[in-house]
Amino acid sequence: MTAQALAGLLADETRLRVFSAIVLGAATPPEIASATGAKAKDVALALRKLTGGGLVVDDGGELRAATGRFKEVLRSAAGAERTVTDHGTGDERTESLLRTFVDGDRLLGIPSQLVRRRTVLAHLAHRSFRPGERYPERAVNDILRAWSEGSGTDHVAIRRYLIELDVLDRADGHYWLRPEAETAS
Repeated sequence: MTAQALAGLLADETRLRVFSAIVLGAATPPEIASATGAKAKDVALALRKLTGGGLVVDDGGELRAATGRFKEVLRSAAGAERTVTDHGTGDERTESLLRTFVDGDRLLGIPSQLVRRRTVLAHLAHRSFRPGERYPERAVNDILRAWSEGSGTDHVAIRRYLIELDVLDRADGHYWLRPEAETAS
């Protein structure tokens, strides 16, 4: 079932009320009719559609909602929309880590574990700064602000982490990739 089909099943007001009554505990057509105020024939029609769509299951005369279908449809829709990004590291563990914390040119968050934090931030630095080039603090702030937008992490904190983790070095208001970090990724 697709997300559109699921939405279509519940788009009809009577079907939505019938499904809601079942979720809330109505287990027979008369109980559903009483709970919804719908006519018996409308309840029967809605049940036929909901059962056919897999949202309602008849367990020996007692109806129950198959709420697990929502999770299945959402997982299916999420899997269809999500593309796997290759960050070019060649290491599946590193790729998995980066997919968790990096989306394109956006930082989704910063790992709390130090080794993972360094891996993610070194990746960010290598994507943003050229080896041997010095950057004024304002340019570094602009680059890191773009990465951190929407992540809940302050660009100043990222800059500080990059220094503390020996990915960037600084002097006289300028920053650059540390030579050791240039070959680390």
